[in-house]
Amino acid sequence: MKKIYISADMEGVSGIVNFAQTGMGDKEYERARNLMTDEVNAAIEGALAAGVTEVLVNDAHGSMRNLLHEKLNPVAQLISGSPKPLSMMQGIDEGCDAAFFIGYHAQAGAMYGVLNHVYSGRVYSVALNGRLVGEFGLNAALAGHFGVPVILVTGDDTLVAEARSILQDVETVAVKHAYGMRAARCLAPRRVHDLIREAATRAVQKGGVPFVVAPPITLTVSFQQSIHAEMAELVPGSRRVDGRTVEFVHDDMPTLYRAWRAMVGLAGLVDE
Repeated sequence: MKKIYISADMEGVSGIVNFAQTGMGDKEYERARNLMTDEVNAAIEGALAAGVTEVLVNDAHGSMRNLLHEKLNPVAQLISGSPKPLSMMQGIDEGCDAAFFIGYHAQAGAMYGVLNHVYSGRVYSVALNGRLVGEFGLNAALAGHFGVPVILVTGDDTLVAEARSILQDVETVAVKHAYGMRAARCLAPRRVHDLIREAATRAVQKGGVPFVVAPPITLTVSFQQSIHAEMAELVPGSRRVDGRTVEFVHDDMPTLYRAWRAMVGLAGLVDE
């Protein structure tokens, strides 16, 4: 295993417990960027220790301009900025052997999950072939389409349980214990880095199996408000199921993923 792909989010980083910390302009944002970058670097170091020679990192949070390029391990190449065709998974189709998901969070509505959501607060729930998923499930399925297994996941304990329910043998690190959506018991950064580094090494040595959703794939998205669904159903091929829910069926996961992104983007146009 020579090339590792890393999709890096921020809400699942230790020490992050409020959306205010994760946005540009907040007094804690620069601190959050450093915490995020350090956890990614720990994962890179662990992968390198296991013999990996190439690392592609995709900044997958918000504006996707969060990771501190100058602090990133020099072995890594950074994908930064948005919009990107594959968003949180840009670059997964570039010949990667396996993927790490660092700083991820639980799906919308998860019990206790810190800052749980799916891409946007406009989304109430998402399902693939009837199974509720969050960003982890959606992104793992896209990776699986390209034959890339997700072998390491980090975030709070709720996210870890979610990941293991889909990929039972995946390496995980719970960097914090969720007490609620905006409260957690967080491990110290140095302890987190040690755990991630060790887990990354084990993950590369062990490998994994891609998560592939059998076609036809049905994407079911329920929004917070009916007006969001009104906009989402403008995506060609979609079907309005009820007041808040839109469905899209396709055999091709990348096409379905793009439809999902279009739904969320259109829904955002009516927010005031």
